[in-house]
Amino acid sequence: MTTFQPRTDSTQVTSKFGLSRIRLGSSAALHSSTLTIALLYAVTFLLLGIGLIMVLSSSSITSYLGNSGFLGGFWRQATYALIGVPLMLVVARFPISFWKRWAWWLLGIGLALQLLVFTPLGVEVYGNRNWIQIGGFGGQPSEVLKLALIVWIGTILLKKEPLLGQIKHELIPVILPGAALALGLVLLGRDLGTAMVMGLAVLGAMFFGGLSWKAIGLTAGTALFGVLLLVVTSENRMRRLFSFSDGNADYSGSGWQSTHGVWALAGGGAFGSGLGNSKAKWSWLPAADNDYIFAIIGEELGLVGALLVIVLYVVLAIVMLRVIGRARDRFGRTVAGGILVWIVGQAFINIGVVIRVFPVLGVPLPLISAGGTALIACLLAMGVVISIARDGEQYQADLQREEERTR
Repeated sequence: MTTFQPRTDSTQVTSKFGLSRIRLGSSAALHSSTLTIALLYAVTFLLLGIGLIMVLSSSSITSYLGNSGFLGGFWRQATYALIGVPLMLVVARFPISFWKRWAWWLLGIGLALQLLVFTPLGVEVYGNRNWIQIGGFGGQPSEVLKLALIVWIGTILLKKEPLLGQIKHELIPVILPGAALALGLVLLGRDLGTAMVMGLAVLGAMFFGGLSWKAIGLTAGTALFGVLLLVVTSENRMRRLFSFSDGNADYSGSGWQSTHGVWALAGGGAFGSGLGNSKAKWSWLPAADNDYIFAIIGEELGLVGALLVIVLYVVLAIVMLRVIGRARDRFGRTVAGGILVWIVGQAFINIGVVIRVFPVLGVPLPLISAGGTALIACLLAMGVVISIARDGEQYQADLQREEERTR
């Protein structure tokens, strides 16, 4: 429960100044709300801007070799940004009651889209069948499913609030069948990296939604066992794992990408080789504009540029934690928490892969890497967070005004 400490400044010496106190409290709340929302917008647009610049640089060679011209990859990513940004701005104005009302429909749409990957519309990319192609448009339904699942979990936990604390009500239907069905469909397409990020987002939603450690621990333990089972039963995943643990032992095979990623980072030094001057992007580093774009950032912008990106994600995490702390209800805390773990957690997983802390998992750098569906989904998720922030700050302002009136 939020508590309030009485202020001792001159505006509260006597009830004669009651109106001044209310105005002062409202002004402070308005300033706090403006700052939080402004920071969410600012960090999102900074990451997006850095992403567009780096996609322009990192994709130029492969785009030219693919007969799309040097700017083909950039224009494609810019087009998705021009779609995603207005959607984010619109979604940010939605009341959170909208998400609560349509959560089941959103999850149903997300699951239906994910099922399309197993139809003739499905496309296999690098061994993962997690894409659909409709005419000239290609997309990754699992990115939409991430957001839909998080919003649905928030709605369920809010409705079941009086029953939380009982293990069966904490796990049903959030984990069984909800999350299990969503993750199962992604895993059927053999996309373990995306499923792991989605699983972390679910755990984040459970944690910030206030579920018991018993429920979280049981879910995490089961998920860990499942991941280990999927790794040891896959020759490709085992090869990646051994390549990661053996350093450069398989340089010309599974170690090629990770080795050249580290070389690109090392080649940048403190201040980088200069924007556009990457050597790794000349067909030496696979997925230079996507999964390994952080390596190109380090090569061209150096340690300074790489640290700037990391700091932006840290700032985003801090601001989102503030949104969680000031949310009106369990729904806001759950959804904002799940999105926090999704976007910031995925960012640090991607960076960890590039610097060889983790084996190659195939997940992009949120808001920066090339990829239209992932970019639009992240922008939509940030719009949802901003809508929760608006509602939370209004809630805090209302509480403050009510407190002022009762003094």
